[in-house]
Amino acid sequence: MTGFNTRAIHAGQEPDPATGAVIPPMHLTTTYKQDGVGGLRNGYEYSRSANPTRDTLQTALASLEQGTRAMTFSSGLAAEDVLLRTVCRPGDQIVLGGDAYGGTYRLISKVLEPWGVGHSPVDLDDLDAVRAAVAPETTRVLWCETPSNPLLNIADIATLADIAHAAGTLLVVDNTFASPYLQQPLTLGADVVVHSTTKYLGGHSDVVGGALVVSDAELGERLAYLQNAAGAVNGPFDAWLLLRSLKTLGVRMDRHSANAGRIAEWLLEHSAVSAVLYPGLPEHRNHEVAAKQMSQFGGMVSFRLKAGEEAALQVCERARVFTLAESLGGVESLIEHPHRMTHASAAGSPLEVPADLVRLSVGIEDVDDLLADLDQALG
Repeated sequence: MTGFNTRAIHAGQEPDPATGAVIPPMHLTTTYKQDGVGGLRNGYEYSRSANPTRDTLQTALASLEQGTRAMTFSSGLAAEDVLLRTVCRPGDQIVLGGDAYGGTYRLISKVLEPWGVGHSPVDLDDLDAVRAAVAPETTRVLWCETPSNPLLNIADIATLADIAHAAGTLLVVDNTFASPYLQQPLTLGADVVVHSTTKYLGGHSDVVGGALVVSDAELGERLAYLQNAAGAVNGPFDAWLLLRSLKTLGVRMDRHSANAGRIAEWLLEHSAVSAVLYPGLPEHRNHEVAAKQMSQFGGMVSFRLKAGEEAALQVCERARVFTLAESLGGVESLIEHPHRMTHASAAGSPLEVPADLVRLSVGIEDVDDLLADLDQALG
């Protein structure tokens, strides 16, 4: 099985051998009967450590990202926490993009920094600055989001991998915005892929989760140890919902991308808009890099208002088909004000986002309805 959509439907998801059910069963159990003391049946003992439904999801995600192993968690931040506590120790440093997700920055700056792990925000476009910031012996992680949240910046994964590896550093790529359907960072040299599976992988705004995918088996073993030891795993029902959603990821991303492209082009011509941030536009500063490493450009669009913050707030409040809400990646379209909502934790920091910025998660509705809603909201 080599095709993405074929793997999304079948990888790790053979029909149930007991009944022939084509959908893998959901194993709602906490514990497992042992075949004698210490005799685990197929390795199952306790569902924090392993659960067949979660294992099926992990197998599918590893296949879609072309990794050797995947681990799933109760949230994206739980996944990030396990990763960073596995590879970092007091005195180490994390170099991260200067427009990283506010929750990631909060975890690093408010939780890990008091533990003795430093961090340095850097413009990932400035490769000389990245090289200067990544210090051999102390920098354990170069953290990259591409496309980034919410400024839709694009980082050159292959080049960043070369810089990181020259210093003995891991390149971690948050692939949440693109999904593995549009971009597979491990094939470009990344060491770890991070997902908030809440977003496009879940796709229906009904399940929270996170994932790590790696190429190196030894790193996978270390991460799996803390996954079990810390225990922030996703339950079998959440895993089952994600497996359901993976089957339609490709067709959903096609529609998200097509709708977002139409909307970005429309916003570009609107008199109230000062800038449109979308990697699919030729005007985007890293459009060529995006075209090289992505198959399409995704469903996220951000734009800035000429009239400033108050105008941005009014657009968010007037939208009707676009729902005013945090999160992203669902089939329904969402609108939000990052400065006051998802990225409020970055206020006053080097990662603060512009106050006149509006972020759209473009859903799969009829695009003409979405354009009409934006027209009245901007009017």
